[in-house]
Amino acid sequence: MQGKIGKLVVNYSPKRLHRVAEEKLISLLSSCETCERLHKIQAQIVTYGLQGNDYVTPSFITACMRLGRIDDARRVFDTTVQPNGATWNAMFRGFARLECPFEVVVLFAQMHRAGASPNCFTFPMVVKSCAQTNAVREGEQVHCVVAKRGFKSNAFVGTALIHMYSARGEVFVGDANKVFGEMCEKNVFAWTAIITAHVACRDMASARRLFDLAPLRDVVLWNVVVSGYIELGDMVAARALFDKMPNRDVMSWNTVLNGYACNSEVELFEKLFDEMPERNVYSWNGLIGGYVRNGLFNEALESFKRMLMLPKQEGEGGDVVVVPNDYTIVAVLSACSRLGDLEMGKWVHVYAESIGYKGNLFVGNALIDMYAKCGVIEKALDVFNWLDVKDIITWNTIINGLAMHGHADYALSLFERMKSAGEKPDGVTFVGILSACTHIGLVRDGFLHFQSMVDNYSIVPQIEHYGCMVDLLGRAGLIDQAVDFVRKMPMKPDAVIWAALLGACRMYKNVEIAEVALEHLIELEPNNPANFVMLSNIYKDLGRLEDVARLKIAMRDTGFKKLPGCSVIRCNDSVVEFYSLDERHLETESIYWTLKGLTTLLRLNGYVPNLVDVAHGN
Repeated sequence: MQGKIGKLVVNYSPKRLHRVAEEKLISLLSSCETCERLHKIQAQIVTYGLQGNDYVTPSFITACMRLGRIDDARRVFDTTVQPNGATWNAMFRGFARLECPFEVVVLFAQMHRAGASPNCFTFPMVVKSCAQTNAVREGEQVHCVVAKRGFKSNAFVGTALIHMYSARGEVFVGDANKVFGEMCEKNVFAWTAIITAHVACRDMASARRLFDLAPLRDVVLWNVVVSGYIELGDMVAARALFDKMPNRDVMSWNTVLNGYACNSEVELFEKLFDEMPERNVYSWNGLIGGYVRNGLFNEALESFKRMLMLPKQEGEGGDVVVVPNDYTIVAVLSACSRLGDLEMGKWVHVYAESIGYKGNLFVGNALIDMYAKCGVIEKALDVFNWLDVKDIITWNTIINGLAMHGHADYALSLFERMKSAGEKPDGVTFVGILSACTHIGLVRDGFLHFQSMVDNYSIVPQIEHYGCMVDLLGRAGLIDQAVDFVRKMPMKPDAVIWAALLGACRMYKNVEIAEVALEHLIELEPNNPANFVMLSNIYKDLGRLEDVARLKIAMRDTGFKKLPGCSVIRCNDSVVEFYSLDERHLETESIYWTLKGLTTLLRLNGYVPNLVDVAHGN
């Protein structure tokens, strides 16, 4: 490297030699990609006496930051006697790129104490860092420096200040408006920032007024206002504005598509998808995710198949082959888990790995959930163990899956492993842990875990945690303790808690508490006849036939019938649902003949079905 520079400097005057060396070193630093090469360049900087040079030093700091060598950059910066603006900015920019906003704020305070002069490139980085660290006081101080230094009207500095104030919420929007008003020249970014501030506060009246005043509107600004209407659920206004857009891009179409999906307007998002002149992977994600969000899981799978069957090119501007991303895979696996479609889930698993998503955290979490909900908990554990990186969702999914399948001991042991791995449990984790305790009757352990939520993790128990505790006590036969626990709850018990108590009363034939639970359930769910059926079964078990008849009349008077249980199975590439005593299927006779054969085999092996609930449920 020294030879390369030496060839260039022969026959140059000392001053020209100095300048050539600067230019060559700066060029080498800009293309430097390894730490080893960086150290060689640093040796040449020392050789030519250019350490602390106003041009070379910023380039060296930038190269250090690009390679993640923060300590080296800091060491060079600290040994520079009087850093110029470019050197300070190189440090700011490096910290910002490495997502170290706190260091940016601290460094600016050091710059201010040193009496150095920030410029229009300095302030946006510092203001953004103040917003990221929620440094309210420091942000206001930086704003004062901006005003004193005469940068109040600078469009880029002003835009950064608007973002900072708007990030603090509705209370500070007035400050953002003040900054905007003081800007002499407002570019499209400034207009977008102030309108986004009002959209974030759900003040669409002000946002639209400013939008109508904006002299320049790019596609981003149009999308911001359209998205604002969508957030409020006003799809009529969103679509009206969308139809006026002069230059709609694919992201504009995707925004409205997702808006219809989020607002459960299925026919409209299907129609819009078909009207799109161009579609990318996010368009297909909007369609598939929209179906999943609205419970149309079979349609989601069919759309996924349609996506995979796209031709290489369908004419000018038509669909092109689209490779699914991790969001697509997660949405499809969610549909599989809800349908119980294990075969399709397995196929998606293999396909996801074939396109490079083996080990992907989001896909891995979805696979664990799918296998657990499809009843193959061993496969869910395999996926869990294969994941090199695990987050709180990974641990929660496997723990809840194990608890759901009755593997309570394994769930509890994984909980200990989770804590040993340094992952902090959250409220969802404890739902799984308390459910695991319920399955194996660990009342004392359940109470210890419930208390540890507050004492060790500062988690405020929610109603689902109280529901788990009531279920735990009820299943253990501690009905009186369960009732006492319900009475001491800090919130009003919901229908799930009273239903859990009613179920425990059925198990232990406690008719008095069951009647109390039913009274609360009638108040909370007056149109749910299933609650009457549960108490009716208790009366039936106790031989209180008059009470059974009375409840049947009460249930009839509600005007509602108990919905029969529905099962869903995917067979021969189609989804079939069936109810108790269902005769709608074309092969009903064959199905019931097979069911009769299975029942005979079960009886021969000593199984006696409990038909009481079935009789009273119809």
